[in-house]
Amino acid sequence: MPPTPGTLYVVATPIGNLEDLTFRAARVLGEVALVVAEDTRQTRKLLTHLGLHKPLLSYNQHNAPKRTPRVLAALERGDVALVSDAGTPLVSDPGAGLVRAAAERGVPVVSLPGPSAVVTALAAAGMPADAFCFLGFPPRSRKARREMLAAYAHDPLTLVVFEAPHRVRATLADCREALGDREVVVCRELTKRYEETFRGTLSAAAAHFSEPRGEFVLVIAGGEPEPAPAPDVGAAREALARLKAAGLSRKDASAQVEEAYGLSRREAYRIWLEASTAC
Repeated sequence: MPPTPGTLYVVATPIGNLEDLTFRAARVLGEVALVVAEDTRQTRKLLTHLGLHKPLLSYNQHNAPKRTPRVLAALERGDVALVSDAGTPLVSDPGAGLVRAAAERGVPVVSLPGPSAVVTALAAAGMPADAFCFLGFPPRSRKARREMLAAYAHDPLTLVVFEAPHRVRATLADCREALGDREVVVCRELTKRYEETFRGTLSAAAAHFSEPRGEFVLVIAGGEPEPAPAPDVGAAREALARLKAAGLSRKDASAQVEEAYGLSRREAYRIWLEASTAC
Protein backbone atom coordinates (compact mmCIF):
# COMPACT_ATOMS: atom_id res chain seq x y z
CA MET A 1 0.00 0.00 0.00
CA PRO A 2 1.50 3.38 -1.00
CA PRO A 3 2.43 5.71 1.83
CA THR A 4 -0.13 8.24 2.93
CA PRO A 5 0.92 11.56 1.38
CA GLY A 6 1.74 14.48 3.56
CA THR A 7 0.06 17.86 3.31
CA LEU A 8 1.38 20.83 1.36
CA TYR A 9 0.84 23.94 3.47
CA VAL A 10 0.88 27.27 1.62
CA VAL A 11 1.99 29.64 4.36
CA ALA A 12 1.71 33.44 4.25
CA THR A 13 4.68 35.15 5.91
CA PRO A 14 5.18 38.75 7.10
CA ILE A 15 5.75 41.44 4.46
CA GLY A 16 7.88 43.36 6.94
CA ASN A 17 6.82 43.28 10.56
CA LEU A 18 7.50 39.83 12.03
CA GLU A 19 4.69 40.32 14.55
CA ASP A 20 2.23 39.81 11.68
CA LEU A 21 3.00 36.08 11.46
CA THR A 22 -0.04 34.17 12.68
CA PHE A 23 0.09 31.68 15.55
CA ARG A 24 -1.09 28.98 13.16
CA ALA A 25 1.66 29.74 10.64
CA ALA A 26 4.30 29.56 13.39
CA ARG A 27 2.93 26.21 14.57
CA VAL A 28 2.84 24.71 11.06
CA LEU A 29 6.38 25.87 10.29
CA GLY A 30 7.48 24.13 13.47
CA GLU A 31 5.73 20.88 12.57
CA VAL A 32 6.57 20.34 8.88
CA ALA A 33 9.47 18.19 7.75
CA LEU A 34 10.60 20.59 4.99
CA VAL A 35 10.20 24.28 4.17
CA VAL A 36 10.22 25.20 0.49
CA ALA A 37 11.23 28.83 0.08
CA GLU A 38 11.73 31.33 -2.71
CA ASP A 39 14.94 32.55 -1.03
CA THR A 40 16.28 30.27 1.71
CA ARG A 41 18.39 33.08 3.16
CA GLN A 42 15.33 35.23 3.78
CA THR A 43 13.29 32.37 5.18
CA ARG A 44 16.13 31.27 7.46
CA LYS A 45 15.92 34.68 9.16
CA LEU A 46 12.25 34.06 9.90
CA LEU A 47 12.86 30.53 11.18
CA THR A 48 15.72 31.77 13.38
CA HIS A 49 13.39 34.41 14.81
CA LEU A 50 11.00 31.58 15.70
CA GLY A 51 13.80 29.46 17.15
CA LEU A 52 13.32 26.80 14.47
CA HIS A 53 15.91 24.76 12.60
CA LYS A 54 14.30 23.20 9.55
CA PRO A 55 15.57 21.74 6.28
CA LEU A 56 15.16 24.36 3.54
CA LEU A 57 14.83 23.91 -0.21
CA SER A 58 14.91 26.81 -2.64
CA TYR A 59 12.07 27.03 -5.16
CA ASN A 60 11.90 29.80 -7.75
CA GLN A 61 10.91 30.39 -11.35
CA HIS A 62 14.29 29.23 -12.60
CA ASN A 63 14.64 25.91 -10.77
CA ALA A 64 10.94 24.98 -10.43
CA PRO A 65 11.00 22.14 -13.03
CA LYS A 66 13.84 20.38 -11.18
CA ARG A 67 12.60 21.13 -7.68
CA THR A 68 8.97 20.03 -8.12
CA PRO A 69 9.76 16.25 -8.25
CA ARG A 70 11.91 16.59 -5.10
CA VAL A 71 9.10 18.32 -3.22
CA LEU A 72 6.57 15.71 -4.36
CA ALA A 73 8.91 12.98 -3.11
CA ALA A 74 9.24 14.79 0.24
CA LEU A 75 5.43 14.93 0.49
CA GLU A 76 5.36 11.12 0.38
CA ARG A 77 7.32 11.15 3.64
CA GLY A 78 5.71 14.05 5.51
CA ASP A 79 4.28 17.55 5.51
CA VAL A 80 5.86 20.42 3.56
CA ALA A 81 5.41 24.18 3.89
CA LEU A 82 5.66 26.49 0.86
CA VAL A 83 6.57 30.12 1.63
CA SER A 84 7.71 33.13 -0.39
CA ASP A 85 10.09 35.89 0.66
CA ALA A 86 7.18 37.91 2.02
CA GLY A 87 3.40 37.76 1.90
CA THR A 88 1.17 35.10 0.43
CA PRO A 89 2.83 32.59 -1.93
CA LEU A 90 1.73 32.52 -5.59
CA VAL A 91 0.69 36.22 -5.52
CA SER A 92 3.38 37.62 -7.85
CA ASP A 93 5.58 34.82 -6.48
CA PRO A 94 6.50 31.29 -7.64
CA GLY A 95 4.63 28.19 -6.50
CA ALA A 96 1.57 27.77 -8.74
CA GLY A 97 3.12 24.83 -10.58
CA LEU A 98 4.00 23.07 -7.35
CA VAL A 99 0.53 23.50 -5.89
CA ARG A 100 -1.04 22.22 -9.10
CA ALA A 101 1.31 19.23 -9.28
CA ALA A 102 0.64 18.33 -5.65
CA ALA A 103 -3.12 18.56 -6.11
CA GLU A 104 -2.94 16.35 -9.21
CA ARG A 105 -1.10 13.75 -7.12
CA GLY A 106 -3.89 13.78 -4.59
CA VAL A 107 -1.83 15.61 -1.98
CA PRO A 108 -3.95 17.76 0.34
CA VAL A 109 -3.17 21.46 -0.16
CA VAL A 110 -3.97 23.74 2.78
CA SER A 111 -3.61 27.52 2.42
CA LEU A 112 -2.96 29.47 5.61
CA PRO A 113 -4.30 33.04 5.39
CA GLY A 114 -2.07 35.85 6.53
CA PRO A 115 -0.11 38.90 5.38
CA SER A 116 -0.67 40.21 1.87
CA ALA A 117 0.66 43.46 0.43
CA VAL A 118 -2.31 43.61 -1.94
CA VAL A 119 -4.96 43.49 0.77
CA THR A 120 -2.95 45.66 3.18
CA ALA A 121 -2.60 48.42 0.58
CA LEU A 122 -6.26 48.22 -0.43
CA ALA A 123 -7.35 48.56 3.19
CA ALA A 124 -5.14 51.64 3.63
CA ALA A 125 -6.24 53.25 0.36
CA GLY A 126 -9.92 53.60 1.12
CA MET A 127 -10.89 53.02 -2.51
CA PRO A 128 -13.62 50.61 -3.63
CA ALA A 129 -12.37 47.10 -2.95
CA ASP A 130 -15.48 44.96 -3.30
CA ALA A 131 -13.98 44.18 -6.71
CA PHE A 132 -10.53 45.19 -7.90
CA CYS A 133 -7.89 44.30 -10.50
CA PHE A 134 -4.43 43.18 -9.38
CA LEU A 135 -1.80 43.68 -12.10
CA GLY A 136 1.27 42.52 -10.19
CA PHE A 137 4.59 43.89 -11.44
CA PRO A 138 4.10 45.65 -14.80
CA PRO A 139 6.39 44.87 -17.75
CA ARG A 140 9.86 46.41 -17.59
CA SER A 141 9.68 47.68 -21.15
CA ARG A 142 8.11 51.13 -21.34
CA LYS A 143 6.19 50.28 -24.51
CA ALA A 144 4.82 47.03 -23.10
CA ARG A 145 3.99 48.73 -19.80
CA ARG A 146 2.00 51.48 -21.48
CA GLU A 147 0.16 49.01 -23.68
CA MET A 148 -0.82 46.94 -20.65
CA LEU A 149 -2.01 49.98 -18.70
CA ALA A 150 -3.93 51.39 -21.68
CA ALA A 151 -6.07 48.25 -21.68
CA TYR A 152 -7.46 49.39 -18.31
CA ALA A 153 -8.05 53.05 -19.22
CA HIS A 154 -11.83 52.64 -19.04
CA ASP A 155 -11.98 49.86 -16.47
CA PRO A 156 -13.98 51.07 -13.44
CA LEU A 157 -12.21 48.68 -11.04
CA THR A 158 -9.57 49.88 -8.60
CA LEU A 159 -6.12 48.85 -9.88
CA VAL A 160 -3.34 47.47 -7.67
CA VAL A 161 0.23 47.48 -8.99
CA PHE A 162 3.53 46.34 -7.45
CA GLU A 163 6.71 48.17 -8.36
CA ALA A 164 10.39 48.27 -7.48
CA PRO A 165 12.00 51.55 -6.34
CA HIS A 166 14.17 52.03 -9.43
CA ARG A 167 11.14 51.80 -11.76
CA VAL A 168 8.37 53.40 -9.73
CA ARG A 169 8.74 56.93 -11.14
CA ALA A 170 8.67 55.64 -14.71
CA THR A 171 5.63 53.53 -13.92
CA LEU A 172 3.83 56.48 -12.31
CA ALA A 173 4.52 58.53 -15.44
CA ASP A 174 3.27 55.75 -17.70
CA CYS A 175 0.14 55.36 -15.56
CA ARG A 176 -0.57 59.05 -16.01
CA GLU A 177 0.00 58.80 -19.76
CA ALA A 178 -2.19 55.72 -20.20
CA LEU A 179 -4.89 56.35 -17.57
CA GLY A 180 -4.95 60.11 -17.07
CA ASP A 181 -3.87 61.99 -13.98
CA ARG A 182 -6.21 60.15 -11.65
CA GLU A 183 -6.16 59.54 -7.90
CA VAL A 184 -3.56 57.16 -6.49
CA VAL A 185 -2.53 55.92 -3.05
CA VAL A 186 1.12 54.90 -2.94
CA CYS A 187 2.09 52.56 -0.10
CA ARG A 188 5.83 52.31 0.51
CA GLU A 189 7.55 49.79 2.78
CA LEU A 190 4.28 48.41 4.17
CA THR A 191 4.47 47.30 7.84
CA LYS A 192 8.17 48.24 8.03
CA ARG A 193 9.93 50.88 10.07
CA TYR A 194 9.78 53.61 7.40
CA GLU A 195 6.28 52.82 6.16
CA GLU A 196 4.73 55.67 4.19
CA THR A 197 1.34 56.24 2.57
CA PHE A 198 0.98 59.00 -0.03
CA ARG A 199 -2.41 60.17 -1.30
CA GLY A 200 -2.81 62.39 -4.33
CA THR A 201 -2.66 62.33 -8.11
CA LEU A 202 -0.28 60.28 -10.23
CA SER A 203 1.70 63.39 -11.17
CA ALA A 204 1.92 64.53 -7.55
CA ALA A 205 3.11 61.07 -6.52
CA ALA A 206 5.89 61.14 -9.14
CA ALA A 207 7.02 64.52 -7.81
CA HIS A 208 6.83 63.37 -4.18
CA PHE A 209 8.98 60.25 -4.66
CA SER A 210 11.94 62.02 -6.22
CA GLU A 211 14.41 59.56 -4.66
CA PRO A 212 12.34 56.41 -4.14
CA ARG A 213 13.48 53.69 -1.77
CA GLY A 214 11.83 50.48 -0.62
CA GLU A 215 9.04 48.41 -2.13
CA PHE A 216 5.94 50.08 -3.55
CA VAL A 217 2.28 49.21 -3.98
CA LEU A 218 0.20 51.59 -6.12
CA VAL A 219 -3.57 51.63 -5.60
CA ILE A 220 -5.06 53.53 -8.53
CA ALA A 221 -8.64 54.77 -8.84
CA GLY A 222 -10.80 53.11 -11.49
CA GLY A 223 -11.55 54.82 -14.77
CA GLU A 224 -14.68 56.13 -16.40
CA PRO A 225 -16.48 53.72 -18.75
CA GLU A 226 -15.72 54.32 -22.41
CA PRO A 227 -18.47 56.49 -23.95
CA ALA A 228 -20.71 54.72 -26.40
CA PRO A 229 -20.23 55.75 -30.04
CA ALA A 230 -22.71 58.30 -31.34
CA PRO A 231 -25.55 56.63 -33.25
CA ASP A 232 -25.55 56.99 -37.03
CA VAL A 233 -28.93 58.69 -37.37
CA GLY A 234 -28.69 59.02 -41.15
CA ALA A 235 -28.05 55.31 -41.67
CA ALA A 236 -30.78 54.46 -39.14
CA ARG A 237 -33.26 56.66 -41.05
CA GLU A 238 -32.46 54.87 -44.31
CA ALA A 239 -32.76 51.47 -42.65
CA LEU A 240 -36.15 52.34 -41.17
CA ALA A 241 -37.37 53.52 -44.54
CA ARG A 242 -36.35 50.23 -46.15
CA LEU A 243 -37.99 48.19 -43.40
CA LYS A 244 -41.16 50.27 -43.63
CA ALA A 245 -41.26 49.74 -47.37
CA ALA A 246 -40.83 46.01 -46.81
CA GLY A 247 -43.99 46.03 -44.73
CA LEU A 248 -42.57 45.68 -41.23
CA SER A 249 -44.51 47.17 -38.37
CA ARG A 250 -43.15 50.16 -36.47
CA LYS A 251 -42.43 47.98 -33.44
CA ASP A 252 -40.45 45.33 -35.37
CA ALA A 253 -38.60 47.84 -37.54
CA SER A 254 -37.68 50.03 -34.57
CA ALA A 255 -36.41 47.05 -32.59
CA GLN A 256 -34.01 46.11 -35.40
CA VAL A 257 -32.73 49.64 -35.83
CA GLU A 258 -32.29 50.21 -32.09
CA GLU A 259 -29.98 47.21 -31.83
CA ALA A 260 -28.08 47.78 -35.06
CA TYR A 261 -27.45 51.53 -34.72
CA GLY A 262 -27.41 52.08 -30.96
CA LEU A 263 -30.56 54.21 -30.86
CA SER A 264 -32.88 54.61 -27.92
CA ARG A 265 -36.46 53.47 -28.35
CA ARG A 266 -37.63 57.09 -28.27
CA GLU A 267 -35.15 58.13 -30.96
CA ALA A 268 -36.15 55.25 -33.23
CA TYR A 269 -39.81 56.15 -32.81
CA ARG A 270 -39.11 59.80 -33.63
CA ILE A 271 -37.30 58.85 -36.86
CA TRP A 272 -40.16 56.54 -37.80
CA LEU A 273 -42.67 59.35 -37.35
CA GLU A 274 -40.51 61.70 -39.42
CA ALA A 275 -40.34 59.12 -42.22
CA SER A 276 -44.11 58.63 -42.04
CA THR A 277 -44.74 62.41 -42.21
CA ALA A 278 -42.39 62.75 -45.17
CA CYS A 279 -44.37 60.11 -47.00
